[in-house]
Amino acid sequence: MSDSESVASDSTSGSSSENETSNALPTPSASKRQGQQRVAQQPREMIVQTAFDAYFKHIASRAQTSTNIYSSLIPPLSAEEYADASSSFRPQKIQSELLVSQTSRTSLFQRLLLELQEGFNIICYGYGSKRTLLNDFAIESCSYVGNVVVVNAFQPHFGLKDLLSCIEKIPGIDSLTLPFSSVENQSRRICDFFARPSSKQHLYLIIHNIDSPALRLSKAQTCLSLLALNPKIHIVASVDHINASLLWSSSEQSTRKDAQEVGVLARRGFSWLWHDMTTLIPYDFELSHADRSLVSGVSGSLRKRDAIQNGISTISETAALHVLASVTAKAKKLFTLMAERQLETVVAATNSGPVDDLQQYAIGYDTLYQSARTDFIATNDTALRALLGEFRDHDLVVGAQQGSSGEILWIPMRKERLAKLLSTLKTSE
Repeated sequence: MSDSESVASDSTSGSSSENETSNALPTPSASKRQGQQRVAQQPREMIVQTAFDAYFKHIASRAQTSTNIYSSLIPPLSAEEYADASSSFRPQKIQSELLVSQTSRTSLFQRLLLELQEGFNIICYGYGSKRTLLNDFAIESCSYVGNVVVVNAFQPHFGLKDLLSCIEKIPGIDSLTLPFSSVENQSRRICDFFARPSSKQHLYLIIHNIDSPALRLSKAQTCLSLLALNPKIHIVASVDHINASLLWSSSEQSTRKDAQEVGVLARRGFSWLWHDMTTLIPYDFELSHADRSLVSGVSGSLRKRDAIQNGISTISETAALHVLASVTAKAKKLFTLMAERQLETVVAATNSGPVDDLQQYAIGYDTLYQSARTDFIATNDTALRALLGEFRDHDLVVGAQQGSSGEILWIPMRKERLAKLLSTLKTSE
């Protein structure tokens, strides 16, 4: 036997002996094999995602939002429609103690009057309209001890000039000289009138919503501060904005009145005392004056996109009247012509069912052009498009292409609003 053959036989015998040995060992069960696999995978699972990583992974993902919002499907109510709807509401079951208990009201009014006489001004906050309660305070308490002026700063067109003009109606103020008719000089004259040592008159100024946009301006705050620091002028104001306290610094809120420094313009403060005056009363009166064509917090492009839904615009009658007041007489005649034609068509169609889409009652551009020429409103196409351009810019008139029929135009206002607007235009003529 050669050496190679002996090596081969040895390896063969060795492998056979190993097989016999392996067969002799016990075979591990299935559960043990799974345990061994888990142990083998354990180092890989020790890398756990932290809360820090999970947070950034979450915010990196794109948010899924729907554009089908409820406010874009339902056109807003006008001031008259809102007033009619709110008058039919059931009386609220939960009422504040300040409205139910006469003892609580009397105690509150006495405390407020005492704090005013001690040199403080009062800010009222809390959920619910505070207009009725503050008006009662002005009538039942303040009217017996001085002059009372109540202003509704929540009105859309309210300004500081209106507030000062109301105060100047008090007899004697207009007797003082006024160098210039600016709000600063008006405030100075009012302050000088009540700061006279010989005068014993006091002014109680009730401001509903001192946090209104018109009174947030720096000039308005400076003039109000001048009045607030006068020892004979007492301010009671209400706020409803959640960030209203940020209008004044801590030093301005805590500055006390000083009889020796009355009228010093460099000094600014209000001497506020904050009172929780939660009434739970709906803001019906305040919202009845709101302009619903102006929605805060909505970008211009989004507002323009959602301005017209189903052919109906969100523009209010007040906004439409402002636009019509700034156009020419021929433009008004053109708008009246379109409104009369559209209103006739809508009224005729109302008898057969509700009107949901005003586009189907639009007037063709060619038909409008012929009517405008007949009434001597526009003699050519260029003149007619120039008149329509002002209305298109303010969404008072909108148009669309309708196949072979050409362009169609309509006024995106509901029947009730359009009828009232048309009546107002005819009355003003």
